[in-house]
Amino acid sequence: MIAAKPRPTAATGPAGHPVLPALLSRPYPAVMGVLNVTPDSFSDGGQFAAPERALAQARRMVAEGADIIDIGAESTRPYGSEPISADEELDRLRPVLPDVIALGIPVSIDSMKSAVVAWAPHQGAVIANDVWGLQRDSGMAGLVAERGAPIIIMHNRDSADPAIDIMQDIAAFFARSLDIAAKAGISPDKIVLDPGIGFGKTPEQSMTALARLGELQSFGLPLLIGASRKRFISTVTPSEPHQRLGGSIAAHLLAAQNGARIVRAHDVAETVQALRVSAAIREQG
Repeated sequence: MIAAKPRPTAATGPAGHPVLPALLSRPYPAVMGVLNVTPDSFSDGGQFAAPERALAQARRMVAEGADIIDIGAESTRPYGSEPISADEELDRLRPVLPDVIALGIPVSIDSMKSAVVAWAPHQGAVIANDVWGLQRDSGMAGLVAERGAPIIIMHNRDSADPAIDIMQDIAAFFARSLDIAAKAGISPDKIVLDPGIGFGKTPEQSMTALARLGELQSFGLPLLIGASRKRFISTVTPSEPHQRLGGSIAAHLLAAQNGARIVRAHDVAETVQALRVSAAIREQG
């Protein structure tokens, strides 16, 4: 008799194995593919709002080597995004998420709302990605602890302040988030930190966070970087979001050298190739 495969849970992936150890055990970072089912995301708003197009894009990213699909139904771009209700967010996710889960790789839910994160694990999502690092929705930490889900804690600010030391601000933010996580009972081995490139930062501060990423290893937790197509690239070489592949790869390679264990990217095939080739070259050194 063939044993049934375990159903994905909040702490395990499609094969029933713990998500984070499996993703973080290789010599190069895991690649998280971005899937925005929104009309207004900064880079690909509207392209994948239709469920059939979203699923086709998810299949493409899996074929290109994505290790995780990160699906979001509310734009969190720093300028011009419109907040939506949890009900509207769920309405965008319901036609898409179960089919993306069925592709067989870990799926993270990119939401700052505990009501959405509460629903997603029942569909098979295994990671929570909170762009406000447990500090915006008071119910998020307890929910994540109850589910036993891995959580990505991202640094954010309501607005950029060019006068501050951004690394001190990020470190203080993470300290607060980790205190919230500890009080809620979230195990440290379920936590990933993301300095939030492009969120509440000037372009120069985003580049500083990338250059000084190694300082955040003092927290002893895996680091995620999402520099893909971000605005800071255009301040170096003027470009539209879809023209920033080279800058995105440059940032992610430097992030990998500085300790990033996961990179979040729109252009999966190119990012996977760059990371694997860079790791292979280093092995020959």
